[in-house]
Amino acid sequence: MIKRVALFLLVVSMAMFAVSAVAQNTTVVKGACKDENGKVIVGATVELRNYDDGKKITVKTNNKGEYTTIGATRGIYKISLIGADGKLIFFLNNVPVNLATDNVYDFDVAKQRAEAEKQSGMTEEQRKANEKAKKDSDKIKGLNALLTLAAQQKNDKQYDQAVATMEQAAAQDETHDVVYASLADAYILDKKFPEAETAYNKAITIAPPTSKSLGSYHSGLALALLKQGKTEPGIAECDKVVQLDPASAGQCYYNGGAVLTNMGKADEANVAFDKAIAADPTRADPYYQKGVNLLGKATLSKEGKMVPVPGTAEAFNKYLELAPNGPYAQASKDLLASIGAAVQTSFGTQKKGKK
Repeated sequence: MIKRVALFLLVVSMAMFAVSAVAQNTTVVKGACKDENGKVIVGATVELRNYDDGKKITVKTNNKGEYTTIGATRGIYKISLIGADGKLIFFLNNVPVNLATDNVYDFDVAKQRAEAEKQSGMTEEQRKANEKAKKDSDKIKGLNALLTLAAQQKNDKQYDQAVATMEQAAAQDETHDVVYASLADAYILDKKFPEAETAYNKAITIAPPTSKSLGSYHSGLALALLKQGKTEPGIAECDKVVQLDPASAGQCYYNGGAVLTNMGKADEANVAFDKAIAADPTRADPYYQKGVNLLGKATLSKEGKMVPVPGTAEAFNKYLELAPNGPYAQASKDLLASIGAAVQTSFGTQKKGKK
């Protein structure tokens, strides 16, 4: 029994000696981490690599931006601060780690980068220019992320969420026309037309005079105005599109005609459809819509027959010439038949029609 006790004590003593030996050969490395704005960096990874033996130790920063490692051996280290996105934020090189003492190595990114730039011979003006360029780059990345998110929300018909996303982007940056254009587009989809008018005007104001996007901005503004019943200024915006982006002017006028038709303003709508036709004579839809509006002005003869106003049959037949298999082709044929007009295979060439 005495021998067993003695053996047990010997084993315990040896284990304690081993732990003590390990403890004597390792130490603690700790510190706190702040970003370029002086805010603590939470959830980052601190990696210690011993240049002597190549061993690595990694640890996460806590909610105070602090880290603590144990088990580091004596040597010269590279200590890297890696963000939650896996990208290197900063590193300390040739850092000595000694035993029997706590080794404190903080990361204050703003100060450390400034010191590194100073040692490299960079002037204060160059340092500030680099700092501004990085902040601008970070801002652009953030704005692009919001623009991408809003585009997806629009695609998913989450229009109110797209509005909220782009309002956030506009609050962060007031210098990029594309931000206000995307915001205006979200307002249009969410049927907030006065807000869309304001946002499009902002985009137009800050866009460069040579921007190729100005035509689409004026086209969007035209729609926002027309949706509010502001007919004359709405069509005037389409007139600007003719000068800025002739290829899309027809769509702008067509949108105006469609809005005016839905408002019961057939005559004003047909003025817009005529302008759409003048801007793009190969577009079929304005002819059909114009024909429908003209048909609404038909009268009845004494015999009870429908008497269309001039241009009605021509509008439907022109549609059939341009889009013989279009979505309004059958409707055009039926409406021609209802007024006793001939259906033509090509504009100006008659085929026997119904009476």
